Amino acid sequence: MAALVEARAVEMTFASRGIVARGRPVRAVAGVDAEVARGEALGVVGESGSGKSTLGRLLLGLLAPTGGSVTFDGAPLPRPGSAAWRKLRSRMGIVFQDPFGSLDPRRSVGAQIADGIEIHGGLSAAQRAEQVKALLARVGLDPARADAFPHEFSGGQRQRVGIARALATGPDFLMADEPVSALDVSIQAQVVKLLAQLRRDLGLAMVFISHDLHVVRHLCDRVAVMYLGRVMEEGPASEVFAWPLHPYTRALLSATPALDPARRAARIILPGDPPSPSSPPSGCVFRTRCAHARPACAEEVPALRSLGGPGQRVACIRAEEIG
Repeated sequence: MAALVEARAVEMTFASRGIVARGRPVRAVAGVDAEVARGEALGVVGESGSGKSTLGRLLLGLLAPTGGSVTFDGAPLPRPGSAAWRKLRSRMGIVFQDPFGSLDPRRSVGAQIADGIEIHGGLSAAQRAEQVKALLARVGLDPARADAFPHEFSGGQRQRVGIARALATGPDFLMADEPVSALDVSIQAQVVKLLAQLRRDLGLAMVFISHDLHVVRHLCDRVAVMYLGRVMEEGPASEVFAWPLHPYTRALLSATPALDPARRAARIILPGDPPSPSSPPSGCVFRTRCAHARPACAEEVPALRSLGGPGQRVACIRAEEIG
């Protein structure tokens, strides 16, 4: 299946202004390949600071990469802020992490959903109002509440408003950045179910960024595991979660609670903290915390290579030995 969104060797380096980093550049994303087809959901997981959100913004064109390339529907993404980019933005939507901070408390939810329609749709005020009501109904909210303000909704309802706003322009691609992490567990399942249904009904390509592996396993077709700006492992979610090949993936899965005690894996405790992205280790960036590291791991950056199930790839020179 042809990719709608595709990144090749994409990199993002930021200039550092911190005293500790002493002016060294911060490489948030380092040579990542990623692609998402229409109707497909890609889950991106990893610890905080692994580069997940930066990768998502590169795929949306909110950031211009400092290396590599990103294409959308076969064409290079235009420069952020350009007229061509603004026109293309109607085909992309984003759902933010914070359902409280992402909405303007001084405006009705209907007015905020209508913004994108007004900018990109060219509809009359009456037509926009009807479309807003249809969007509210689609995400499971009462259309009669279009004139209500954000504080009149619960957290889960506000996130549904955020999803309706992201869908207002009829996008082909939706990026959801930790969209359920700020919600109660009971509400998380409802929002994830809604996103899964919308993806099926609308044929959306979706990138779902999360640290919750249970959610990714339920929602996503494929998963990419990131650490310090690089992809450690990727492949079909069913394969990666059932037979993880990389030591980092195994550590993440071991930290995930299991409902069935018989299936609970022994907890893998990683020593230390992730290194600074302004001064990453040589070779494999995970080697300083890896129990299987050898001197050879410091010599070169391991490339993603096919191993395990169909479509599964891992960036580890010792994956066969430790499997």
